[in-house]
Amino acid sequence: MAILAETASDEEWPGFNEQLLKLTEKNIESSSVFRKFYLKHFASATNNQGFFAKQNGDIPSALGYYIKSLKILEEISDKKGIALSLLNIGGIYEDQGDITKALENYLRSLKIQEEIGDKRGIAYSLNNIAIIYANQGDFPKALEYHFRGANIREAMGDKKNLAHSFLNIGTIYDKQGNNKLALDYFIKSLNIAEEINDKNGIAHALNNIGVNYTKQNNYKEAAEYLKRSLNIREKIGNKQNIAHSLNNLADLFVKDKKYNDAFIYASKSMKISTELGFPINIRKSANSLKKIYQQQSKYKQAFEMYELEIKMRDSINNQETQKAAVKKQMQYEYEKKELETKAEQEKKDVIAKAELTQKEKERNYFIVGFSLVLILALFILRGYKQKQKANAIILAQKHLVDEKQKEILDSIHYAKRIQTALLPSEKYIDKSLRKLNKI
Repeated sequence: MAILAETASDEEWPGFNEQLLKLTEKNIESSSVFRKFYLKHFASATNNQGFFAKQNGDIPSALGYYIKSLKILEEISDKKGIALSLLNIGGIYEDQGDITKALENYLRSLKIQEEIGDKRGIAYSLNNIAIIYANQGDFPKALEYHFRGANIREAMGDKKNLAHSFLNIGTIYDKQGNNKLALDYFIKSLNIAEEINDKNGIAHALNNIGVNYTKQNNYKEAAEYLKRSLNIREKIGNKQNIAHSLNNLADLFVKDKKYNDAFIYASKSMKISTELGFPINIRKSANSLKKIYQQQSKYKQAFEMYELEIKMRDSINNQETQKAAVKKQMQYEYEKKELETKAEQEKKDVIAKAELTQKEKERNYFIVGFSLVLILALFILRGYKQKQKANAIILAQKHLVDEKQKEILDSIHYAKRIQTALLPSEKYIDKSLRKLNKI
């Protein structure tokens, strides 16, 4: 059921997710053995509820669901899930203009993802932090984080999110006034999104290309791309993105001096933006309507829109004070991370040096030990050879003595034989004596 909820189409997945929610909630209390399993999927379904609520413009409910999901994931120590929830919560705070809380959640998420080696999550966090830098006007730092994220995604073959990275990179170049390079990255993003049939990605890329053409005063091309984007977004039903597309079309027609068309789109954008309660969208809609009323000589309405624009601007941030505070915090976090990285590297260097020293000692001990064994072996070999030589001498001497002894014995035996041969026998002597007595 979890797989169905996460892989179903945009139209189908809320229904599957609702079934997943009921199934897991029912089994959480009834199963102690699989409690953690059911809690994990219950948290996932709750997170999905937050996503769906955000798509429908119910931001307070979305934030509530995301926080509820986070608490469950913290209970079961699911670090990967915790990091994802923090990203979603940070996104809500960013949309509401609370940059400090948004950054806090993004940095917490990044830290956890680096701990567990979640490359996909790291890329998400890098992307979101880059957007914060971009909104604060630090474009070089924003590009640095975006390219780091894009490189991870490209290495992973994550085409969907690589397309998003290209969109964001193009947006930075657009803010820097480099329309050509911006358009190149928007088109790269569109090509990938169309290749994988990512409707949200296609709509985003079409919208950005349309805005780029508007800035280049190519109104015909701009209108074509923006309307294609709006059409897709209306089918998806994401109200926040619909409001963006409507306002971009209003801005285009104001520049093209087609004020009636501009008013239709700006009014629709204002209605949706007010329902959503997003200050950024309301400010943009108010700005477009202000320009339209000015051209129509409706100065009272124009002034009302101007006041609303200022009010929304102030509610988003006290430009200089909050920007300075956020930059200070970002600098602190950056320096803190740099120091932690440096300390970690120094620790690794000390360990590596100690290991190298230990290896050198072991090598030296081995050399000394081997030398001693070799010398001892040489002594033993020398003694063995000397013993063999002595044994050979003794053996030769023994052979010589044996030969001499044999010669002596042979001589004695020979003499004895001669003596025996020369002397008469006792029998002969006795016979001779008897003969003499007879005479």
